[in-house]
Amino acid sequence: MRMQASCRDTVFAGLPACELTLANADRLVVALHGAHVLSWQSGGRERLYLSPQSVMDGQAAIRGGVPVCFPQFNQRGPMADRLPKHGFARHVRWTAGVPALDSDVAQLTFRLSDSIQTRAWWPQAFEAEFDITLSPGRLTMALRVHNTDTQPLAFSGALHTYFAVADAAQATLQGLGGQAEWDSLTNTHAQAADTLRFGSEFDRVYEASPQAMTLDGQLRIRQSPSWANTVVWNPAEVLCAKLADMPNDGWRHMLCVEAAQVYEPITLPTGGRWEGWQSLEVLKA
Repeated sequence: MRMQASCRDTVFAGLPACELTLANADRLVVALHGAHVLSWQSGGRERLYLSPQSVMDGQAAIRGGVPVCFPQFNQRGPMADRLPKHGFARHVRWTAGVPALDSDVAQLTFRLSDSIQTRAWWPQAFEAEFDITLSPGRLTMALRVHNTDTQPLAFSGALHTYFAVADAAQATLQGLGGQAEWDSLTNTHAQAADTLRFGSEFDRVYEASPQAMTLDGQLRIRQSPSWANTVVWNPAEVLCAKLADMPNDGWRHMLCVEAAQVYEPITLPTGGRWEGWQSLEVLKA
């Protein structure tokens, strides 16, 4: 008899969460707060970085894992003066749907719609879904947005994925070579190198590549063409020491590779729908 994947309610660092587990022991934990992916274990290893100093109070944004940034990226967007950094979606509670479970696939959708709370920031009617599919050695995350308002909906955002790495100073990222690159630290433009390396502060926005990226030869990262950009970020030693929710050496253990919409907002007409996904695949256990 084949074992069935499972989904159970749990508590992670005091936060209500959902835990998906496959027959091969791959495991995913997602907090209802922000529909925030907190942990993805595959091949016997944790694949995401979650800061041990992150504030887990059900109100603040969580540092690490996969924050859902919506309806703006950073403080770039149509309502940057009113919205929290990276939008409000990571600050509020989402609702988990009914899981779909098989022996080697577990799928769960989280939903968020406008409310008194969101309208305090953003006077817009909307429905958002964050769909998660876990299969052996693979995690696919899709953000869907539906404009339920009578006015156009303009938004930007990202799946702000923090990957666990052994040492960021030794890490490599391939797959963006030749893509347009903006270094936000120096405000300079160039073309991406074939292999990106880290160690000093790194904060760059790339034109998304049609090909997959590879992190340390161990993980393959893909994103849908509906995300125009890929953001790569590591705070390095000096900035990391200034982040209250990160240990001083936290930068060594993480690298953000984000499917993002940075420069130009996506605009949906009344009734319009949009979907953007990021897929992660383990190449080496």
